[in-house]
Amino acid sequence: MNGRPAPAAFADRVRLAEPMSRHTSWRAGGPAELWFEPRDAEDLAAFLRALPPQEPVTWVGLGSNLLVRDGGIRGAVISVHGILDGLERVGELRVRAEAGVACARLGRRCVQWQLGPAEFFAGIPGTVGGALAMNAGAWGGETWPLVAEVEVINRAGERRRRAASEYHWGYRSVTPPVPDEWFLAATFGLEQRPDADLATINALLERRRQTQPINERTCGSVFRNPPGDHAARLIEAAGLKGCRIGGAVVSTRHANFIVNEGTATAADLEALLRHVQAVVQDVHGVRLEPEVRILGEAA
Repeated sequence: MNGRPAPAAFADRVRLAEPMSRHTSWRAGGPAELWFEPRDAEDLAAFLRALPPQEPVTWVGLGSNLLVRDGGIRGAVISVHGILDGLERVGELRVRAEAGVACARLGRRCVQWQLGPAEFFAGIPGTVGGALAMNAGAWGGETWPLVAEVEVINRAGERRRRAASEYHWGYRSVTPPVPDEWFLAATFGLEQRPDADLATINALLERRRQTQPINERTCGSVFRNPPGDHAARLIEAAGLKGCRIGGAVVSTRHANFIVNEGTATAADLEALLRHVQAVVQDVHGVRLEPEVRILGEAA
């Protein structure tokens, strides 16, 4: 890639042609042209400043809501999970979490502080950065109603704070005020919840284990729920449970999950996703919109 950072500056944090199958919960996908794991926010800012303005930049956390096509991702892919992992109480009713913090950790810590409503974070299989980018939710809760402010960084490596009111958000969607800014952290405004209990989270997680294929290779829910309905109901009613393309199969446990049985390529997974879309459209007249992010180039 033209314009890669000098090896002397970033060599120990950069890998070329890094297989994205190592970094997605579907365990499929082609290589990242350049994979970067910063030491901290300052290292990240220096890396962004070193990139040419036209260089594509992609951010990933746990890779739990991501399908990378078999041809891989052009440009730089930045991983922040395990790097930006600060989590602290910054006021009586305020919690600050950096972008690489797992949502499950955030949910449990808030409950231990007897703050809420935050239990739903434990049901989001991703990081705070990803939850902010898509207004992730679970068990009836959503991320952005709790956001007070965010900290962002741009292509020039400049950092700033933005109020939550500067963003427009809806169901599984967030529109930023300007392009090419990425989340570094968020401060959440919460309420006192003296009855908050980890047993509630454990019960919800157990229910999830009973109804979803969480120990298999999936991306979580594939499709957004359409207004007034559930994607899983529409898929199951269309007779698609167990439908298969290559090594990809619609889960027989929960129809809004597609499982990689071990041999699926990204092309298999995307083909099955598109097939489910087409059949549900034909049977129900409803077009399901993917919740999963689809990135990269075909093989």
